[in-house]
Amino acid sequence: MVDVEFLIQFLARWGHIAFGIAWIGLLYYFNFVQGGYMAAASAEAKVDAFTKLVPSALWWFRWAALLTFLTGLLLLWFVMVTGQLSSDILVGVVMATLMLINVWFIIWPNQRIVIASNEAVAAGGEPDPNQGAAAGKALLASRSNTLLSLPMLFFMTSSAHYKLGGAWNEGTTELIVALLIVLAIELNAIFGKMGPITTVRGVITSSLALTAIMWLLMVWL
Repeated sequence: MVDVEFLIQFLARWGHIAFGIAWIGLLYYFNFVQGGYMAAASAEAKVDAFTKLVPSALWWFRWAALLTFLTGLLLLWFVMVTGQLSSDILVGVVMATLMLINVWFIIWPNQRIVIASNEAVAAGGEPDPNQGAAAGKALLASRSNTLLSLPMLFFMTSSAHYKLGGAWNEGTTELIVALLIVLAIELNAIFGKMGPITTVRGVITSSLALTAIMWLLMVWL
């Protein structure tokens, strides 16, 4: 006899992992691979990439992000039904939600401006004067998502294999501090500057440091 609820939960977890690999994998591709190529490429090569490669990559990127989020919501529902919502899950969910918002409402709209500008150049027209500003906004949001990615993955993993912080409604100090840190990062993604996450090395180092800080918050507060 098939346990339907267990099967749905298993398929949701399987899909969540598969879509998550696609989402975060493309996030790392954009930040660690494509960014370096664009910086060194000729003007003609950039136009070619932004008219042929980037639109396709962004299609997979944004839909993988959405499907990761939706399957995650289904898993979260199962967790809440069983009364096992812990602080680490909640912080991870908030991080993932903000990352999704960044993809759909900052990165994608601004990259559309960049793509349209390059399509105009490819057709013999002039670039959009707003292209530079749009690219900067998209890059800051993308770097911020990269910064959040390692602690988000850490908490998503710990929620199943290494519980941190206890129940979300018991120990609130660590939860409040962690959420304030995440909020500050998101505000910087919208209104701030690149700072230490400008370079690939910088964003990786910062993400590892943020993971350690978040872990210590859950352990010691």
